[in-house]
Amino acid sequence: MTKGLTFICCLLLLASLMRCDSGKSDKTATTNAQNQSTDTINLLTDIKPLSENGDVNAVIEIPAGTTDKWELDKSTGQLQWEMVDNAPRIVNYLGYPGNYGMIPMTLLSKENGGDGDPLDILVLGPPIDRGLIQKCKIIGVLYLKDRGEQDDKLIAVSNDSPLYIVNSIDELNNDFKGISEIIETWFTNYKGPENIESMGFDNKQAATDILMQAIQSYQQSVLSK
Repeated sequence: MTKGLTFICCLLLLASLMRCDSGKSDKTATTNAQNQSTDTINLLTDIKPLSENGDVNAVIEIPAGTTDKWELDKSTGQLQWEMVDNAPRIVNYLGYPGNYGMIPMTLLSKENGGDGDPLDILVLGPPIDRGLIQKCKIIGVLYLKDRGEQDDKLIAVSNDSPLYIVNSIDELNNDFKGISEIIETWFTNYKGPENIESMGFDNKQAATDILMQAIQSYQQSVLSK
């Protein structure tokens, strides 16, 4: 089997895992989201980064399997379609391998592995609608360089997914083989060849340290205003 065919088969396997028990997961995802309209809240400043049980609240910007590139507008706290050359940006690749978004009330500078924006997170689990808040558990981090600049991604599992039993990247690799390879392959190729370089995955503690640092940086930025 060729490498390209193997990758496509792995993507199909991941998609089936994300969609299992779809009726139940859709209901749970809606329950986990904010009940009020996201038009009435600031997605950056009005939502806590952590739940009472320690799970992370991830604001989903790009649902799993889609290619429309939406992002947070920090000035309004709302999501907007990213524009490139006056046209809505669409990723010229396969759809995102998980629900992609950001963690509210976080800020990670370039010096600390971010891009000066809220912390990026990829949530593995059933696709949910853009703008919903998904409770999830962090299991690790993928270290990336985007055109030479560090652009790390936290990796998490949604609380309504069979993957929620996983507590680390090692467990993900042991129990759900191929998923981490899909994630790394996707992020190192979706902007074209040789634009993004991977430095590999790190463990849950490293990811948690990044999260705590980003929460602290956000709090300091608020106090300094």
